[in-house]
Amino acid sequence: MPYNKIHVEPITGTIGAEISGVDLQNLSAETIAEIRSAFLEHVVIFFRDQPLDIPQLKTFTSHFGSFGIEPYVKTMTEHPEVIAVVKEADEVNTINFGGHWHSDWSFQEAPPMATILHSQDIPPYGGDTVFANMYLAYETLSDGMKAIIDPLIAIHSARRPYGTGKSILGNSKRKSMTILHSEDAHAEMEHPVVRIHPETGRKALFVNPVYTTRLKGMSETDSREILDKLFHHSVREIFTCRFRWRVNSLAMWDNRAAMHLALNDYDGFRRALNRTTVAGDRPFGSAMRGQQEHVA
Repeated sequence: MPYNKIHVEPITGTIGAEISGVDLQNLSAETIAEIRSAFLEHVVIFFRDQPLDIPQLKTFTSHFGSFGIEPYVKTMTEHPEVIAVVKEADEVNTINFGGHWHSDWSFQEAPPMATILHSQDIPPYGGDTVFANMYLAYETLSDGMKAIIDPLIAIHSARRPYGTGKSILGNSKRKSMTILHSEDAHAEMEHPVVRIHPETGRKALFVNPVYTTRLKGMSETDSREILDKLFHHSVREIFTCRFRWRVNSLAMWDNRAAMHLALNDYDGFRRALNRTTVAGDRPFGSAMRGQQEHVA
């Protein structure tokens, strides 16, 4: 679509665009509409040189919907909508937050529509975030594989990172972030393996290695062959883009059509960003077309 209020420059041929010519502290209704259009078109969008304090970040987030619910990670005391994503310089040889391919909070009944991340303190190198286009991950599958997975239901759970057993986040104590391990994290939620995007109508894979534990009606062992095939296919290099952070950069991605990964290659340096989410819809697939339920 033509853009009148913003300049949109794709950063790859398959996912991601950098937006310039805009001040995120002063947005008109038309500019917000164009940002949303670019977000839907490119799956993840990036802004540079946007010095936002916490209230301003919250205001920007609220232009796109109500705030999502942030479980299992301690949020800011005065701003419960915001997570401070921090790894301190002396936290060496530790697993970073977001360091596995995932889509945010897919174990929730209504996972976030979008995630917004704003950088505060960035290492001189390393700490990039990589994004994968889950539309293309689905669309490039063979017709036979599509026929197999279209009707499947996946089981999602927060137990691997946030349960009471051994955590994929590592068991070393962190001083920068408080992880809230809980029996509640062992609960399971059903979502279609292939979801239909409620705004674009396109199909996207909706499974990820962190929260998708198995396929409905199968054990984890029996599910592994199909899920591992989908996980590896989803992150082929051609489907991805990589964002190098600078101070006061902002990324906003469509959690319904993307996975992401925070690289952990900056030991000895501090990395700090503030994160918000926008509430989403309950995912629906082909067998549930027309039955989607908005959960505010």
